[in-house]
Amino acid sequence: MASVIKKISVRASADSVWDAVRDIGALHARLVPGFVIDTKLEPTARLVTFANGLQIREPIVSCDEVERRLVWTAEGGRTRHYNASLQVYSDEEGATIVWIADFLPDEAENVIGTAMAAGAAAMQCALGAR
Repeated sequence: MASVIKKISVRASADSVWDAVRDIGALHARLVPGFVIDTKLEPTARLVTFANGLQIREPIVSCDEVERRLVWTAEGGRTRHYNASLQVYSDEEGATIVWIADFLPDEAENVIGTAMAAGAAAMQCALGAR
């Protein structure tokens, strides 16, 4: 199983970053505008439309308020297994976001890594890069 890990440093406070992360229906407006262009909520999932037109259903596994950690899976796209987490940590200059994706097949690593790099850049734009 392949993994991609992105550590994203932003100027926004950990509390304000977590507020955007846990707003699971507003990816396109608050967390990664431009990378995601629409998000629709379902009872236990979100339907995400990316800038390239790809739509993925993302069942939400866990939203941990204490640890500021969101976990989701993905249905559709290029993987036969996908699990991701995003966790927010406070630091001296704002916040650090750790985004981890584990997936199969391993050959999807380049595509997912490239997509996550674009998502990380969108987060930095929305939350203030440092």
